[in-house]
Amino acid sequence: VQLQASGGGLVQTGDSLRLSCAASGRTVSSYGMGWFRQAPGKEREFVAGINWNGGMTVYLDSVRGRFIISRDNAKNTVYLQMNSLKPEDTAVYYCAADAQDWGQRSVYAYEYWGQGTQVTVSS
Repeated sequence: VQLQASGGGLVQTGDSLRLSCAASGRTVSSYGMGWFRQAPGKEREFVAGINWNGGMTVYLDSVRGRFIISRDNAKNTVYLQMNSLKPEDTAVYYCAADAQDWGQRSVYAYEYWGQGTQVTVSS
């Protein structure tokens, strides 16, 4: 499985961005999918997770109500809609695939990772 994240950029406080994660190599329709982020000097942290059919989602407390994770299994793609962005959301965002479970907050639960896309929110 190869994951390609895209959609990052430089925005201002309060703006929105939508990240995409396109999978190739095989279908990830049965996989739990997650978004993580890593700011400079910090550990990679879980942001959001979604189960195989999109019926269940989980979020980091600080993004709940602002970010929405979704998936389109027909397109083998997962999305992260980010609204009301804040400077503290600045990070490299990674998508990841978990063949065994979903909603796991540990990086070690995910077998496949995308290359990351930079999100920078200016104040």
